[in-house]
Amino acid sequence: MDKKRELQVSALENGTVIDHIPQGHVLEVMNILNLENFDDQIYFGANLDSKKYGKKGLIKVSNRFFKADEINRIALVAPTATLIEIRDFDVVKKNGVVIPNEVIGQIRCFNPKCITNREQITTRFNVVDKDNLKVKCHYCEKITKYKDMQFIK
Repeated sequence: MDKKRELQVSALENGTVIDHIPQGHVLEVMNILNLENFDDQIYFGANLDSKKYGKKGLIKVSNRFFKADEINRIALVAPTATLIEIRDFDVVKKNGVVIPNEVIGQIRCFNPKCITNREQITTRFNVVDKDNLKVKCHYCEKITKYKDMQFIK
C-alpha cells in the first residue's frame, strides 16, 4: 500500500504569502526584502509545481505586511507574484503586483558617472520596458536592464 507523503506547514495566523514567484527568484525576493534578518517565521518553497507557470516559488512571512515601496521591489524581481494578506487565519486581501511606471530610491544607476553615484541624490528611474524590465535614469538617461539592477538596501 503506497502512501503519499506531504510536508505539513502550519497556517499563518497573521502575515503575508508571496505566491507565484518565478522559478529561480525566491532567494532574490528574500534578499531585496531583507528577510534574512527577519526574526519571525519564514517558510519558503522553490521549484513548486504550478498549473499556470510550470514551476513557481512561494514565501510565507509571519507577522509582516509589506509597504508600497517593498511591493514595488517585489514587482521588479517577480512580476507574476501575488500577495496574499492573512489576518486571524483568514485571507483578507489578494492582489497581483504591478510594475510601477517610476522607481524612486530603490535601485542604483548602472552608470558609474551618474550624479546619483557621486553625490547623495535619491535615484529616480522611468520604466521604459515592462516586458523585458528596463529602466531609464532620470538624471543621466542611461538604460539599466534587469540583469544589471542593484537594489539599495
